[in-house]
Amino acid sequence: MTNLPDDPRLALMLLSSIVEPGDADLDDLLGEIGPIEVVKRLWEGEVPERLQRITSATVSCTHDPAARAADIASATKESGARVLIPGDPDWPDQLRDLMLVCDADEPHVRPPRCLWVRGEQSLARLCSRSVSIVGARAASEYGQHLADDLAAELTDAGWTIVSGGAFGIDRAAHLGALARDGATVSVLACGVELPYPKGNHSMFNLIAERGLIVSEWPPGTTVMKHRFLTRNRVIAALTAGTVVIEAAHRSGARNTARYAAELGRVLMFTPGPVTSSMSAGVHQLAREPWEARLVTRAEEVIEDLTGIGGPLATPPPPQRRPFDRLTEIEARLVESLPRGYVVETARLAAAAGVPTETAAETLERLLRTGWVDRIDNRWRLSRGDHS
Repeated sequence: MTNLPDDPRLALMLLSSIVEPGDADLDDLLGEIGPIEVVKRLWEGEVPERLQRITSATVSCTHDPAARAADIASATKESGARVLIPGDPDWPDQLRDLMLVCDADEPHVRPPRCLWVRGEQSLARLCSRSVSIVGARAASEYGQHLADDLAAELTDAGWTIVSGGAFGIDRAAHLGALARDGATVSVLACGVELPYPKGNHSMFNLIAERGLIVSEWPPGTTVMKHRFLTRNRVIAALTAGTVVIEAAHRSGARNTARYAAELGRVLMFTPGPVTSSMSAGVHQLAREPWEARLVTRAEEVIEDLTGIGGPLATPPPPQRRPFDRLTEIEARLVESLPRGYVVETARLAAAAGVPTETAAETLERLLRTGWVDRIDNRWRLSRGDHS
């Protein structure tokens, strides 16, 4: 007789080690008979043909599924992680919204069946007021600077930053939050004990200390291209909205953006140079039927996320130039002075359309403030920079 796990959590951990997250066939069966019974039928060969086919190699060489589940639990503990399942207090209920975007053409978009979490914080609490910032790995200095600033300002405003832990925009967003002593959540496409990429090792350790590292895959799982696309749906579902900063036409960030839009989350993007290939995919969002919002500051992000519930974004303060401080008559006289030429008072008054006496008094004042020079009772524009 097959030795089966007797705990639904262990059964879900076991199933997640052999069937990729979001699998519609497995998740439908879980909804009908529960995880322990699914494991039993899987090892007895009494599941739908497709599930038999994709699990047959693992089932045939695993003679003790309970022992395999126990090994996963042990590896989880050794990595300093824990496993959340639906119904746990820390489980984010907003993940169930993924049921709304299930599509027969995309078999791996169902809600997660369990999550490995490394860190002491509550995932549900952190993500109750969260926004994702995603974008290009090969990001420009402009994009990284923008992601860092935006994440820092949103963190100061009490928002949790969620991203994918990659180089480029993801890294800048995580570091922007950490720089303000904020919590940030990194959603991985591999096991939580060896986050990818390895070059971000020290950053991941900080995230685990102050925030959370999250994955749908058990310890020991390596990255594969399709897993990045699968995890993007979780980034989109966890948060109230997604900001895309720099992305090429073919980009995983655009995949996250599509999930966010389909889930009814707020989709936002930041503009970049129209000549940059790293901004081409971002600008295309504005032309999609997704109602993407252009944002440039944290205030605008918060306004779009909360409406009247948050601080409304005030227009950016106008850049005040010295010329803006001139009175109307002063400005007219300055504008009437051609650069490099000297002009008599009467001719200048006529050009500006003011009485000669008024022009003379005003020019004396402009002389004292450095706007004009007097040469032989004629006037010329000062060589100083008054732009």
